[in-house]
Amino acid sequence: MGGAVNVLQKYFLYDQPHFCGTVYVSVYCPRYSRQKTAAICIASFFAITAPNVLKFNIFPGSRLCYFLVTVYQIAMTQFTGLFISKGRDSKALFVGLSASNYVIAGSIMAAVIHIFTGNLHLCIAGCIATHIALMFVLYVKIRDIWVHFQKAESMNSWWKLCLIPVFFYCGFSCFSFFPYTLDDHPESIPGVVMFIIAMFVSYVNVLQFVSGESQRTAIYWQNFILESYIRSLENQYYLVEQSEKNLRILRHNMRHYSGMIDSLLEQGEYDEIKKIIAHTNTVTDDNRVTRYCSNMVANTMLSCMIEKACSLSVEVQRDIVISRELPVDSYEFAMVVANLFDNAINCVKDFSERKKYIDVKIRCEKEHLLIHMKNEYEKEIVFDSETGLPKSQKGKNHGFGMQSVQAFSDKIGGNLGCYCENGLFHIMLYAKF
Repeated sequence: MGGAVNVLQKYFLYDQPHFCGTVYVSVYCPRYSRQKTAAICIASFFAITAPNVLKFNIFPGSRLCYFLVTVYQIAMTQFTGLFISKGRDSKALFVGLSASNYVIAGSIMAAVIHIFTGNLHLCIAGCIATHIALMFVLYVKIRDIWVHFQKAESMNSWWKLCLIPVFFYCGFSCFSFFPYTLDDHPESIPGVVMFIIAMFVSYVNVLQFVSGESQRTAIYWQNFILESYIRSLENQYYLVEQSEKNLRILRHNMRHYSGMIDSLLEQGEYDEIKKIIAHTNTVTDDNRVTRYCSNMVANTMLSCMIEKACSLSVEVQRDIVISRELPVDSYEFAMVVANLFDNAINCVKDFSERKKYIDVKIRCEKEHLLIHMKNEYEKEIVFDSETGLPKSQKGKNHGFGMQSVQAFSDKIGGNLGCYCENGLFHIMLYAKF
């Protein structure tokens, strides 16, 4: 299980010797090196355990001190997870909060053993065994799901999912520690055990459900990409077919043009000859299939989007270099270009002629990928506070194109960013391979 470190202490007997159940959850994609991460975790551990002197030695009977120190320890624990996580987002917080529940489950087991045996050493052994068993179950059941989310998932509802571990934690606390301990009411033990089982089942089912939804979303986007590519190929095929038809007509008529030119030469009508030559050149140029790059898939999509821009009288200022063999998936790359193009066209299509342009720079070669698009804007652009990308102003069921671009950037380890400067909106995607 990855994404954060959880260091949680739970003292299960208020009037007995105390010990802590501490779990370190391995970090997936940590922000720092292993050595530095370990040092931060150790420092966090001491920062969390030091206030126990206040709780048990200086103010041993103060419930207020106990409460304040416990809140500090929980906050410090969750902050540590966010601090060392690469993403520092709601997913890392979800892991930290969830790990708190699993740690408290181990502490509850230790409390149960102490109630029935009174042996402190056996309690510690039971607590450690419970934590090891929990980590094994997590590794087998949900590690792969979690790693998948850390790698590619960009869903925005993790803040809502964070409520699940919060309420489980509050439920554990009310059952086992506050206002009465299990030592005071051992008859609550069966209910606590069932609550622990419910937590395990809930986590596995929720994450599997979210994983299934993610897979269905991925399938939808794959189908959407293929459908768009097929439509683009159909358009390209139609253009090529029309061009070939017109050029066949031109070749058929060339002998007539040649006869006319010979006749006009004899008459000295050179201006008319120039008109005929200009006409044939125009027909040839009009039926030439434009090649924007060497990659067939990308060229198809570029042709489609540039044709759309021309139909709306939007000028495309382009600087495009795309190699034949791409270091990324051709279809996904083509859809990213299409989404960015589409957003830019929709932004400027109603502007005056002076502002009706898009500046496009694309470099996709073996070593790196760079996409830089800029266009003028008039309406205020609202940026998402979490992603830093523009938010769709069309409502809830829009903005999937930008989400697709973000997912592609995450997949290839790229940097996606945008900004406004001097009335121009810039968006850039860069990745080094």
